[in-house]
Amino acid sequence: MIKKLYLPFLMALVFALSSCSSKMGELSSDYFTTTPQVLEAVGGKVDVTINGKFPEKYFKKKAVVTVTPVLRWEGGEARGESMTFQGEKVQGNNQTIYYKAGGNYSMPASFDYVPEMAKSELYLEFDARVGKKGKSVAIPAVKVADGVIATSELVKNTLANANTANAEDAFQRVIQQAKSANIMFLIQQANLRASELNSDSIKAFNEFVKNVNADQKGKLMENIEISAYASPDGGIDLNDKLAARRQENTEKYVNKQLKKEEIVTNVDAKYTAQDWEGFQELVSKSNIQDKDLILRVLSMYQDPEQREAEIKNISSVYKNLADEILPQLRRARLTLNYQLIGRSDEEILAAFKSEPKVLNVEELLYAATLVNTPAEKEAIYKTAAQNFPADYRAFNNLGELAYQVGNYNEAESYFKTALQKNPSSAEANVNLGLIALIKGDKAAAQTYLGKGAGSAALNEALGNYYIAAGQYEQAVTSFGDTKSNSAALAQILTKDYNSAKATLEGVKNPDAYTAYLSAILGARTNNAGMVISNLRTAVSKDASLAQKAAKDLEFAKYATNADFQSIVK
Repeated sequence: MIKKLYLPFLMALVFALSSCSSKMGELSSDYFTTTPQVLEAVGGKVDVTINGKFPEKYFKKKAVVTVTPVLRWEGGEARGESMTFQGEKVQGNNQTIYYKAGGNYSMPASFDYVPEMAKSELYLEFDARVGKKGKSVAIPAVKVADGVIATSELVKNTLANANTANAEDAFQRVIQQAKSANIMFLIQQANLRASELNSDSIKAFNEFVKNVNADQKGKLMENIEISAYASPDGGIDLNDKLAARRQENTEKYVNKQLKKEEIVTNVDAKYTAQDWEGFQELVSKSNIQDKDLILRVLSMYQDPEQREAEIKNISSVYKNLADEILPQLRRARLTLNYQLIGRSDEEILAAFKSEPKVLNVEELLYAATLVNTPAEKEAIYKTAAQNFPADYRAFNNLGELAYQVGNYNEAESYFKTALQKNPSSAEANVNLGLIALIKGDKAAAQTYLGKGAGSAALNEALGNYYIAAGQYEQAVTSFGDTKSNSAALAQILTKDYNSAKATLEGVKNPDAYTAYLSAILGARTNNAGMVISNLRTAVSKDASLAQKAAKDLEFAKYATNADFQSIVK
């Protein structure tokens, strides 16, 4: 009887001992998946969700296991947030895993991207302890993913090809000008009085007309306008005839003066019978009593006679109107319209070379648009900055030149100087936003770009910001029809490969990264010839891209390709 009970008892004891054993053993990588399957840098972060499983009869009833995701690369690692699990006989608040059934779990991890992660491996490390004394149990780390696709991080490189914000000149070769003078009339009279014709203002006007006519190079006379008026008091018929006579008499006077000085120009004359517009303007600018009441009458009534009647009913102020406002409306206004003719392009460049101080700031800034080389532009902008140190534009544009050759520290210094000169400069703010993106400071970039309204370069700069922030659809929208490396990068990241190809083909000054992006596009569309030819071009322009391509998971399936190997070796 004893013998018959021994074997079952022994088996039960073995089972009990084995179930209480502290050994847990190695976990197969088959128990783990990641989302995404291939890790990717988005907005400067590598985010991943790890889906894991503890198999049946693995997790000891008295075990506590802490799982930590670790992204490892040569010379470094980044550790994610840990998650702890407990066996069914452990009292605690962690997720319980049952011995017989096992259990599934999901844990998120996030790592700040660094370039070394391109060639890396994601592991799960385990800290397992079993029993009341918490005896440590070794569970080997398990690899769950390889490397990180970091194509979005190329924005820091494609920014070199970005269009900066230029502070433009306001140069006008032809500037419209006008010179005016008034001939005043007495109430209900149209005759030109000698006192008016000999007044200082009319003498100065006639002399000015002579000078403009004589200056054949710098000024061009267009015409003289005569606008004759009657004040709005009195009947319409009376004022119509009165204003017409004032126009006629003034026109005769002007033509006589022009003939006397042998000046040929058009004289265009007109009259206004009742100058309600001028009346309203003078009243609104005055301190006259009941001003608001008068203006309200003008807004309420459109009929001239009713207006006049209603205003005369305001007896308390009508005398002031008659003394202060109405006499100013009995006039004929003479206006000389002429053009100021600026220096020609040739004259501006000649002046810059011989005597730059004669040029104003607009002419100097415009001169920079007439030369071709960066060195010539820099010389002009430095002269403008020296001669007009309070103007921000030359400093901003010097920053642009430094940016274009990759001297970002010097560019930043110029942009900040421009911003000191003009804190509201949209151009300087946009450009400092680009510098911040190159340096990886998205918060500063957002602040600067938020002050860039009005700059023609703002949308493109925002496109670069949205790539850096991982908002690829918004980036595509901001870029619009821009043909730049960054615009193509945004289209690649949204998987719009046809548009990306057209954008890259339209880049005005293609560089090494234009070719590198084209190679990525080739890899994503399974075009081996496109990959090889463009990588070869990219490396010929920037040798450092060979090492980058060798580690780039975008080209993982070409790792054994002989042509690829010959390029990246």
